[in-house]
Parts: sequence; C-alpha cells; structure tokens
Amino acid sequence: MLNNDSAPEARSGLDPYRPAEMPIAPNPKGLGWVPVVGPGVILLGLSIGSGEFLLGPAIIVKHGATILWVALAAVILQTLFNLEVMRYTLATGEPVFTGFMRTRPRAGFWAWFYAALYFLQNGWPAWAANAAGAVFFLSAGRLAGPADASSVYLFGLATFGVCFAVLLLGRRIERTLEILNWVLVAGVLLAFVVLAVRYVPASVWAATAVGFVGYDPASASFRPIPPNMDLMLLGAFAAFSGAGGMANLTLSNWARDKGYGMAGNAGYIAAATGEKSTLAHSGFRFEPTAEAMTRWRGWLRIVRVDQIGVFFVGAVLGMALPAMLYLTFIPPGTTIGGLGAAAALANAMAQAAGPALGTVVAVIAVWILFKTQLDQMEGLTRAITDILWSGSKRLREWRGGDVRLVYYGVMILGVSWGAIALKLVQPFLLLQLTANMAGIVFVIASLHLLYINCTLLPPALRPSRWRRAGLIVFAAFYGVFVTLWLGSLI
Repeated sequence: MLNNDSAPEARSGLDPYRPAEMPIAPNPKGLGWVPVVGPGVILLGLSIGSGEFLLGPAIIVKHGATILWVALAAVILQTLFNLEVMRYTLATGEPVFTGFMRTRPRAGFWAWFYAALYFLQNGWPAWAANAAGAVFFLSAGRLAGPADASSVYLFGLATFGVCFAVLLLGRRIERTLEILNWVLVAGVLLAFVVLAVRYVPASVWAATAVGFVGYDPASASFRPIPPNMDLMLLGAFAAFSGAGGMANLTLSNWARDKGYGMAGNAGYIAAATGEKSTLAHSGFRFEPTAEAMTRWRGWLRIVRVDQIGVFFVGAVLGMALPAMLYLTFIPPGTTIGGLGAAAALANAMAQAAGPALGTVVAVIAVWILFKTQLDQMEGLTRAITDILWSGSKRLREWRGGDVRLVYYGVMILGVSWGAIALKLVQPFLLLQLTANMAGIVFVIASLHLLYINCTLLPPALRPSRWRRAGLIVFAAFYGVFVTLWLGSLI
C-alpha cells in the first residue's frame, strides 16, 4: 500500500494520480437534462425521506413554522458544500473519501476514521424502523403502540430484505438508484402539491412562506428560535434539512459512477446481475490546457444544474409541502414520536378526510422511507467499499479484482447488524440520533474538504475565496447546533 512517490497526493501511502484526458462534457438542452443529472436526484430522494417528511414536520408542528429559516440556511449551505464535494471528483475521478485518505498522517488512519463515522451515523436502520410504523398503519388501520413492537420489528426486517433484493438487480447500481429516485421525487412532490392545493388553507401557505425568514404572522414579529426549544430535535432538523452528513459526502461516489469529469476514466460498481466492471482504485490528473479548462467548465455547469436546479429547489419544496399538510391536520404543539411517527399524518388525515385519504398518505410514507433506507444502505456499503478498494491492494487482487464481492460482502454485514439494531432504540429517537451525528460529520468533513481542495488540486481548479469562506461558515453553522445538542445532554 505504501508508495514512495513524492507527489503531494501520495504522501499518505496511496498511489499518485495518473495522467489522463478530461472527457468532453455533455451539452444538454430541454429534456436532455434528465439523463445527465443524477447524483442530485439521489441526494434529494434521501433528503425528502428524513428531514423533509419526518424531522421537519415534527419540529414545525411542535414549535411553529418560524423555524423554517434553519432549513433554508441549511439547504443553501449544503448546496455549496455539495458543489465542493463534486469539485474534487470532477478534478480527480475519485470519491472524496479517497481524497481524505490522501492526507497525513496516513491513509489507513482516515480510512478507519471515516468508516467509523459513517457507521455511527448511518449504521442504524432508522428509516426501515420508521417505514415499519407506516406499514403497520396500513395493515392494522391504526398507529402502532408499545404493544405492537414485535410486529413493527418484523415489518422493519422485511423492509431490509426488499432493499437488499433491489440492489441485486440492474447493470449499474448508481443508475438503479437514479431511476428509482426520479420516480420518488416526481411522484411524491406532485402528490404533495395536489394535497396541499386541495386541503391547505391560504393562512398556512402564508405562514409557511414567511417562516423561511423566521417571521410569525400571528404575533407580527420575527421568532427565529421559539421558546422551550427541543435542542436535540433542533440539531437533527438542521442536519437533515437537505440530506445530512455522510449522504452529502457519498454524492461524490455516485458522481464517480455517473462518470462526471475525470470519473469518466474510473469505471463503476456493477450490480450482481450486471457484467463485471473494472474500477480504478486511484484517481487522475489532467493538464489545465485551454481545451481541458473549457471541458472543465462544461462539467461545472452540469453539477451546478444537478445541485442548484435539482437538489436545492427540490429540497426547499420537499420541506415546505409536507410541513403545510402537518400544520393543517395536526394540532400545534403536538409531539410526534414513538413507533407510529411515520403514520402520524396519515392517521390525522384519515380522521379528518376519510380512511381512503389516510391510506394514500400512508402508502406515500412507506415509499419515501423505504427509498431512503435503500439509499442509505447503498451509500454506507458504497463508501466503505470504496475506502477498502482504494486502501488495500490485497483486497483489490482478491477473487480476480471483482469489486462486487467486496460490495455485497459489506452489505451483508450491514444488513445483519441492522437486524440487531432494529430492536435497540425506538425508531423516531433513532432518527434524531442519526441526524445529530450528521451535524458532527459536517463540521469535520467541511474543514477537511477545504484542505484537500486547496492543496491537492491544481491552482486553476481550486475554489474561489468566497467558496472557501462559505465552507468555514458551513462548519461554524453546524458547530453551533452540535454544541447546543451536546450541551443539552449535560
């Protein structure tokens, strides 16, 4: 694993970048953008499944819509962070985790560090557990209570099994996720728009709109932090408004498999039913000639549309629409939690507008949370697989260098642990713990990302001063919420 090359990117033990040509960027127009964007769609699907559908509405119902300013700030900052994550992958063809491993003290230290962080955040089956509560509602016609814990657990196990089966299919796993998330994003946002137009009164539309700047129409004043705030829920809300922690970093792994920028030279992780694909274990560098820089700017255009036009816009809509429905059907001040948290909206709408509507909303909840668990399971497996693939020559040579053996081996271990973890903590609390861990990840990773983009990339490809300042603001923003959360535990 050790490499004596004096190149800056090789000083921690990984192989240096190899020279290659920057591929030509697509130049899509109109509907031609649909197959070109993709990583942002996967990330948006993740964001709708946790912050936007569960944590956001829970804090908004309990404390009011004025807290939405936190969501807007978080999504703006996460979009900037995502663009910097993608910058590294465009320039090198590597996932950002490999970039982190290229810094001192050594690659192995950072491999273990980020693998442990990923496990601490996403190794918990929070989404399968919450999806199980919605499935129980569909089967029993009521919210799950403490006496139903065994049934909810079995539904959670079934959710895991379906996720694993889906990831066996197709040719390229990233493409499978992309298609499913297009279905999720288009279908769910359309459904929420229809429901909001039909059931949400104008006063709630207005309160939600001005809530994004912290204004409360009822008191005619700004109330950015309402009194008696639940600080654990606030930290979770800030982290999962948008995607959250490791999910944002895994964006670079999906961009690699999509073939963005220099990743067009890297290969991808194939599904079990697809053909074996050669996956590069280290990245590339290109000479910043006039032609290469034109291609570079073309790829930057692609990722800006992917992140600003898809992720940012979709995340804001995904937060506002469910929040309005919760505010309309669930009394203000209600605490949402327990085994039936995912079906709280379905139950309230069934009581107010009939069981048929409740069933429709419960089906939407199951689909959202199932897809989020699928993406989280795949993201955890993918990131750890890439870390192992970059860091271990012995593993790359195992069984003929077929990365799928590593990928599915890691996944089986993750699913086995998830089956145990489902029994350990209540689903909604599990989701809050996961989200607050994401805040810690954001603080650490944003500063590490700033370092590698300003040292490992050639000067012509490095972020501008305002983008560097933005990453520092990003770290400070999440540092505040992490401090408040940890302080509340003392």
